[in-house]
Amino acid sequence: VQLVESGGGLVQPGGSLRLSCAASGFTMDYYAIGWFRQAPGKERERVSCINSNYGNTYYADSVKGRFTISRDNAKNTVYLQMNGLKPEDTAVYYCAAEVLRTPYYDCSNYQLTDYDYWGQGTQVTVSS
Repeated sequence: VQLVESGGGLVQPGGSLRLSCAASGFTMDYYAIGWFRQAPGKERERVSCINSNYGNTYYADSVKGRFTISRDNAKNTVYLQMNGLKPEDTAVYYCAAEVLRTPYYDCSNYQLTDYDYWGQGTQVTVSS
């Protein structure tokens, strides 16, 4: 089981990035996929998640209306489209996977410690 994030980089405030989380060794259809971020000196926090089977999503209040999570099950990949980026969005972004308890399970019920599989992270820096 492997998750690989990509798409991070340096962007100016107000800019956009699209992060990708590609899975191998398992099929995403039966998993919740979460995006988390960790800024220097801060705890890792949940940003968004998606039930890759049913498609329901969750967003943290800090990113609601700016970030969009989506999945392409044919490519076994989940995306995080980030628009209107702010300096406070600067962090290492991680994706994580956890088996769905039921096909329609609300992924917002999964906390950080519930996720069994993690990627290595991708750096996002928002700065002028």
